[in-house]
Amino acid sequence: MPEQSLNPHQRAVVFAVATFDTKAEELAWLALCLRQAMVDVVTVDVSAARDVDAADVRVSEVLAASGLTLSDVQSRDRGGAVTMMSDAFRIWLLQQHAKGRVAGVIGIGGSGGTAIVTAGMRALPVGIPKLMVSTMASGNTAPYIDCSDICLMPSIVDVAGLNTVSRRVLSNASHAMAGMVTHVVAETVARPAIGMTMFGVTTTCVTAVRKSLEDAGFDCLVFHATGTGGRAMEKLVESGMIEGVLDITTTEVADEVVGGILTAGPQRFDVILQKQIPYVMSLGALDMVNFGAKETVPDRFRNRTLHVHNANVTLMRTTAEENRQVANWIAAKLNQSSSAVTLLIPEQGVSAIDMAGQPFHDSAADTVLFDQLESLVEQSELRRIVRFPLHINDPEFAKALVNEFQRLWALRRT
Repeated sequence: MPEQSLNPHQRAVVFAVATFDTKAEELAWLALCLRQAMVDVVTVDVSAARDVDAADVRVSEVLAASGLTLSDVQSRDRGGAVTMMSDAFRIWLLQQHAKGRVAGVIGIGGSGGTAIVTAGMRALPVGIPKLMVSTMASGNTAPYIDCSDICLMPSIVDVAGLNTVSRRVLSNASHAMAGMVTHVVAETVARPAIGMTMFGVTTTCVTAVRKSLEDAGFDCLVFHATGTGGRAMEKLVESGMIEGVLDITTTEVADEVVGGILTAGPQRFDVILQKQIPYVMSLGALDMVNFGAKETVPDRFRNRTLHVHNANVTLMRTTAEENRQVANWIAAKLNQSSSAVTLLIPEQGVSAIDMAGQPFHDSAADTVLFDQLESLVEQSELRRIVRFPLHINDPEFAKALVNEFQRLWALRRT
């Protein structure tokens, strides 16, 4: 529908965002390209320095959503101003989303603008088109993307005026966004989506579980338990897109407790428990803590049992004491649950390299983990622990996980 026939404060639009005090010309070109592609677009200013009246949504309006004024931002140093503006834009954008106004978000910027715009993008649910044209779209992009589905496009040249290169890059970005918002993927048959966590060392188990539940009519979403994987799964749980979870590979907790690089943070499990969805857990890959290349392993761990998974990943075997701490951490979380959750324990090992003859086999350390959990978790009719004399990758253990999840799923439906 042509833009002029719609009320700009009611329609669902693509928000085109930049700091207008330095990027107004470039954003105007991008918005023009979007409009020529028959996309409804509203420009938004997130300048931290001054209010510019060229934008459809001025920075004062963005700040007002947080009860702030431009003078509040101007009173901070650059770092503080960017942080304040990032928070304000995130709050404003979530308000627009709650009103059903966000069809997509596209931004342009350098380091400051990228930090501001992507803060808002990360807060939106997965699936809403998000595209950031940035000078920072290389190297470590984790601070900007985290576990969201933001598309980062390198600006190639700095976002500093229009030229042969910048016009083409911004035009490509606008048409990419136009494609995303005008071509919606049609769902065929709606199936309940469930989340699963997997590592290479638990792939055999998770694959068997996935195939069984897909045959049973579920849409299985598998997440690599690398920190961002766990957070991404929980973001989808929070948005209501995942209706049940088989948390087979909870290795991220070991990294959180011991100090590895693949932690999902201290909030792991919280959203799933709060949502009270069918939840089956296991202890996949809790025999290991993850680091980068072997030379990056902290000095305090150099004399530990290490296994070089590949040139960029080094695994460290957890000790009995670390397993005790991991069990304490998990039990504290589970004891907060008020809905059905079941923890299944594979007593013969929790990963492909934690079995007889493998480098991380340590039944004594595993037993501490298992016994401590059983001792600390306050079991009830809804909160259960079940132990099996099986390895995690044993086909019978996969069947047990499937059976328990289906039991909880049926319980949910009654």
